[in-house]
Amino acid sequence: MPASLNEIKSKIASTKKTSQITGAMQMVSAAKLTKSEIAAKNFQIYAQKVRAIATDLVAVELAEGSENPLLVKRPVKKTGYIVITSDKGLVGGYNSTILKTVMQMLQEDHESSQDYVVMALGGMGADFFKARGINVSYELRGLSDQPTFDEVRAIVNKAVTLYQNEIFDELYVCYNHHVNSLTSSVRIEKMLPISDLEETSEHTSIYQQEFEMEPSRKEILAQILPQFAESTIYGSIIDAKTAEHAAGMTAMQAATDNAKNVINDLTIQFNRARQAAITQEITEIVAGASALD
Repeated sequence: MPASLNEIKSKIASTKKTSQITGAMQMVSAAKLTKSEIAAKNFQIYAQKVRAIATDLVAVELAEGSENPLLVKRPVKKTGYIVITSDKGLVGGYNSTILKTVMQMLQEDHESSQDYVVMALGGMGADFFKARGINVSYELRGLSDQPTFDEVRAIVNKAVTLYQNEIFDELYVCYNHHVNSLTSSVRIEKMLPISDLEETSEHTSIYQQEFEMEPSRKEILAQILPQFAESTIYGSIIDAKTAEHAAGMTAMQAATDNAKNVINDLTIQFNRARQAAITQEITEIVAGASALD
């Protein structure tokens, strides 16, 4: 049964309101994305300095035979995963992409849930794992749009401490890497033990510099390696937040465009229905006039 003119007008009005909301949300996400990109760029300056010092220290440590627990590779009995998602939806496939990848990895790489530890940063991930009977050993919700290190210190320190206490023997961070405003890619990065600072690494030669150290290099290394591990995890969180804002902006833009298309279709439908109603009224008037003759 064709919709009445009033029903079509009501649909057009409600869709226009929806498009206004999604348009506003798109602009908010765009503003958040700009701030996150600046924060990520600024963090890279700090990350490069820490990496430069750590690379210099590790080169000497490895030459002498390292005993630092963050550098020593242990037999892997249990694996730790930090999974970064958003707290809410309306971000397109941002959450579903990373969660689908993580679930597939857990099923393929582990025989039982006793072989891994999951830590969730973001409510969507925490709720997803709980709904599937996967124990979440630690979760963090309510992260701000531009998170500071103090906000994530708890989960970052927890992860490093669990590794040092040999609760698990390697740590991966699973998140969406921000490529540009339209694209993100899933990353599963091994954070512990630290293995990308070795002198043989093709990426670390640019960081090797000469530093004057006091007290000994071994003592400084013991202090700086946990900071380096924490900074790399924090960098992943900033990257994931940037990708989240980009996904939110793209999703709201798509929703706004769809709403406009719906409005155009409804407007055409409304005009046709109104034209049909006018034609019917004219026909009835002409028929009534003919009956009087």
